[in-house]
Amino acid sequence: MNVAPPARMERLLTCLEKASDPGELQDAIVALRDHFRIDHLAYHWLSADGAQFSVGTYPPDWMRHYLERDYLRVDPVVLGCYQRFHPVDWKRLDWSGKAVRAFFAEARKHGVGNQGFSVPLRGPNGQFALFTANHDCDDEAWRAFTQAHCRELILIAHDFNRKALEFEPERAAAGKTLSLSPREVDALTLLALGYGRAQVAETLAISEHTLRVYIESARFKLGAINTVHAVARALSRGLIFV
Repeated sequence: MNVAPPARMERLLTCLEKASDPGELQDAIVALRDHFRIDHLAYHWLSADGAQFSVGTYPPDWMRHYLERDYLRVDPVVLGCYQRFHPVDWKRLDWSGKAVRAFFAEARKHGVGNQGFSVPLRGPNGQFALFTANHDCDDEAWRAFTQAHCRELILIAHDFNRKALEFEPERAAAGKTLSLSPREVDALTLLALGYGRAQVAETLAISEHTLRVYIESARFKLGAINTVHAVARALSRGLIFV
């Protein structure tokens, strides 16, 4: 699970930002999966009225089987993450129930890996989404991978969710009246998640000086008196989601 240099990640995120339709989102998630050299990446979106949208690298027969069996009702990843706001390693979820064990056995039969890391995401109008990294390996290898790439995966998840929301017909108008740059959104998102400036700069592969430039630019656009105020305004206007 060795990962290519940051420059390639920057190119992939640029391609994601330029995606103009859901098909290009699928291309982006395949490229990101290949970048991380893991088995699967998946993004699944649910609206308050029950509409769904997903892209990912899980086998198509598993996706059909999942929908036909209505596994949303028993999937511990969906049920567990819906109650959380921070990333979740699958090992921390409850897999003990008989229906859950049967579900996991079916998933494994269809090529789903035994390890997972899911990022819960929220949006306007009750939207809920999950961005998941999935792989087949032992616990030690997976722990090393998630520790090394946790912040990167969180950032990608929020970038992916923001782009997917652009294709939602009822996207909140507040997000359209004021535009932040992708890097400004990334910076404020990671700050909103509780990361320090040094961690944000490291995740974005930029200097702390450059990070300050992005934050100050966003603060000016939002008319905020400080960084905390800028994060709060960005959240309230639907410009970032955590």
